[in-house]
Amino acid sequence: MSLQRGMVFSDGKRKYSILLMSQRKDAIYKDEINKKGNLIYEGHDAKNKKGLNSKEVDQPLETPNGTWTENGKFYKAAMDFKSGLKKAPELVKVYEKIDVGVWSIKGFFQLVNVHKVHDGKRFVWRFHLKPVVTKIFNRVEDLPFNRLIPTNVKVRVWQRDRGRCVLCGSEENLHYDHDLPYAKGGTSLTEKNIRLLCAKCNLKKSDKIMIFVCYL
Repeated sequence: MSLQRGMVFSDGKRKYSILLMSQRKDAIYKDEINKKGNLIYEGHDAKNKKGLNSKEVDQPLETPNGTWTENGKFYKAAMDFKSGLKKAPELVKVYEKIDVGVWSIKGFFQLVNVHKVHDGKRFVWRFHLKPVVTKIFNRVEDLPFNRLIPTNVKVRVWQRDRGRCVLCGSEENLHYDHDLPYAKGGTSLTEKNIRLLCAKCNLKKSDKIMIFVCYL
């Protein structure tokens, strides 16, 4: 699918929802990964209306027609899980902006909570998601914080490797690869152990972690 919308709720049509996040200085919204490795994702603004600044208007849960906005859909899923109406948290696939037109898969997360927060001008929604790894038979397990590659590491690796596979020079189907695999003690927290590989070169390795990079 085209990665143009920042929030896409599954609505039962897919096995997971989709969020696009960014921690760049020019990011429109305040997304962050906290010290525990959880994603704090800011909801999206109302559509611009004549004479109104969307950054001064509370982020809506409903459209003017009374239907759920994407904020509302994610909010309902989080509240349904907290109240016990939904047994498992909503599974969300998160993409992260690395550079202009370049997105990397951050991984899978579960939507576990939501808070309404005043940012000094208006109320915004902050969605709380924890990192997980998907297994066969639809099993989901918590993902250790130190297995996630931090944004600053991804950016430095992307710049250092110039957006190319370090082995063959390809610019297509790129992955962030652990030089020393995580399963063998390799770390995700420093660029010294992370490099860019294309899918072909990466598949030649064993015990790998593949994080796809896509262009828009």
